[in-house]
Amino acid sequence: MKVILFILIFINNPLAKSDLIVIEGVVLNAETSEPIANAVIYIPENEAYTTTKSDGTFSLRIELNQTFRIKVTHLAFQEKLIDINPKSDNIKKIIIYLVPKTLNLSPVVITDKNNLTIYDEIKDYSSTLRGKELQRNLSQTLASTLKNEIGLSVRSMGPAPSRPVFRGLGQDRILLEEDGIKSIDLSATSPDHAVTIEPFNSVRIEVLRGPKILTKTSSSIGGIVNIIKDELPKQLHNTYHLTLGGYVESVNKGYLGSVQTEVPLNPFSTKFELTKRKTSDINTPEGQLNNSASEILNASAGISFIDEFGYIGSSFQLYELDYGIPGGFIGAHPKGVNIDIQKKQLRVDSKVKLNDENDFLQFSYKTIYYRQKEFEFSGRIGSEFRIITNLAEIALNHTNFSIFDEGILGLSVEHRDFEIGGFVFTPPTSSFNIAAYIYEEITLGKFNLNFGLRYSADFITPKIENQYSKIGQIRKRNFSNISGSTSLIYKLSDNVYIGANLSKSSRVPTIEELFSEGPHLAAYSYEVGNPELSSESGIGTEFFVYHKFEKLNFNINFFYNNFSSFIIPRNSGEINYQTFLPIYKTIGIAALLFGFDGSFRWNFLENYFLTHSMSYTKGMFRYNSKPLPQIPPFKGITGIEFKADELTIGANFEWAFRQDDVDIFEQPTAGYIILNTFAQYLFYINGSVSSVSISLDNILNSSYRNHLSRIKSIMPEGGFNIRIIYKLMI
Repeated sequence: MKVILFILIFINNPLAKSDLIVIEGVVLNAETSEPIANAVIYIPENEAYTTTKSDGTFSLRIELNQTFRIKVTHLAFQEKLIDINPKSDNIKKIIIYLVPKTLNLSPVVITDKNNLTIYDEIKDYSSTLRGKELQRNLSQTLASTLKNEIGLSVRSMGPAPSRPVFRGLGQDRILLEEDGIKSIDLSATSPDHAVTIEPFNSVRIEVLRGPKILTKTSSSIGGIVNIIKDELPKQLHNTYHLTLGGYVESVNKGYLGSVQTEVPLNPFSTKFELTKRKTSDINTPEGQLNNSASEILNASAGISFIDEFGYIGSSFQLYELDYGIPGGFIGAHPKGVNIDIQKKQLRVDSKVKLNDENDFLQFSYKTIYYRQKEFEFSGRIGSEFRIITNLAEIALNHTNFSIFDEGILGLSVEHRDFEIGGFVFTPPTSSFNIAAYIYEEITLGKFNLNFGLRYSADFITPKIENQYSKIGQIRKRNFSNISGSTSLIYKLSDNVYIGANLSKSSRVPTIEELFSEGPHLAAYSYEVGNPELSSESGIGTEFFVYHKFEKLNFNINFFYNNFSSFIIPRNSGEINYQTFLPIYKTIGIAALLFGFDGSFRWNFLENYFLTHSMSYTKGMFRYNSKPLPQIPPFKGITGIEFKADELTIGANFEWAFRQDDVDIFEQPTAGYIILNTFAQYLFYINGSVSSVSISLDNILNSSYRNHLSRIKSIMPEGGFNIRIIYKLMI
């Protein structure tokens, strides 16, 4: 649902005729507060018209002294007519809400940045959550919000510590970002560690792939999940914006309250957010899962100076999370473990325009203090982690340079100071990374070529070296890697594209993968690192077909990833008898991951849509063709939707096949089908827009397991759940 906010200022100029009126305004998106370009403002009485600029603003002079009509049109909205009486003293501000059309055309992307590539546009069809769809899918965590997106699964060790997995690839092969900058936490290193991102006030969530991800990471076979929150204001609006929201759900007696506001103080803009979330132990079809409660506080404040040159701004964020890891199975603490996380981060961001809005220099800096404590039920600390990270990046974005349509050149540096306490014997370590990258796009007739290249150097230095460690020689390690990716897309017609992507990927082993030596309390494992590991390396290929017809849209992707070295922690089948924990050893081994995923959407009757998506990944060790651990099953979601103006109603079946293609010490899981339904309604009161979503999840209270859960032996997924989400936007 979009909203157009007009601020009409009627100015009487004593030197002109009394019927001269200047109409000024701005076009905004209610769901995102972003400006909308190219909306047409038309007055039929004298055929005057204008269109909104890239920042959403417009100005129109007319000579009328009688009631007249404004017609507002846009490709993505239903037409709106507004009658204006210039003699009325009561008309100062007018708010008009436009209902979006159901578009049956190829994607039309309207953005002030104007830098989406054809590859971005195609992947945007299947890999972006936004607007009404995002609002009704909001859940307890980022991973559970995204769980039904194409190619994505959820790695978990309870409801709170969950993380996205893409095509069987987890850990830091999937980079998590907030507003385009890396999010720092320990979620990539162990299944008990939570993602420190609150998704409720997200504007948009993107799953990014292809050559462009090399501007952020060297793992080109993986991907990026970018959470757009616009925490730091980048545009100056003409009036304030306020968003109030909340949700409740029955399965864990959870609730959330949130307030977000953006206030312009020309030439400054400020933005504030406060979100509080709390859940109790989750109810499953087999009973309550003890010690699975969580509590989150997320607060942020940002301010920017905005002028014709661009903007410069800063924001501060505080994130606090307390959650439980369930216990009660072999190797686990009987009553579980509790984890306390606090993250503080300061961000500075600047964009300086060069020739025009599409050529600019961007600088960003982020410093993060992260602390995590893991407690036994008695209150004794078992593990403690403290990380101080500094990130800086400078990038040049250009268009129409030589043969290139657009491109990015950049340099980034990252320093991390990693301190560990408690009963974890990984040595305190510092790491430094410096990387340079280039991305370019070329259009040659019906062909579109994208390519990216990234060079990175990493220096990992343990503060205490040990030549005689049981796991090997703990010492300084240096890594140097080059990653590359290219995609070629051919336009068969205005509605049909085919393409291929080829990637050379690399990944430096983490501190934990290199130097871990001892029990990890909350992960219920005895972790053994490998200081002799080399960089992970692999070649990835992908072929895709994308169709967007009048009534039927679909895409399908085939991928084949060949790793000469694939780094994984693997259950060795051995037990450490001092702690009675299973020993997980980190290995680098040749591996294959291949499969397919895709989706379609069929408008089979007016206002009725049939939707379907599916994902399949096969993982194996190359030397013996045995299954890799932690590979998701063949899964998908099939549903039907009814859409009519402000109302959307739907039902779907979420399904997965049995996964018995497992590693030697891995537990198989049965297949399942669960039934869900939802309804969403939008309404307007006194210049505000409200969204109410009601979802019924697992209606039949079916018992099923997530194969990527470390604790699936004791934890079925949540039972029948009623979730109500409300947002008010002013």
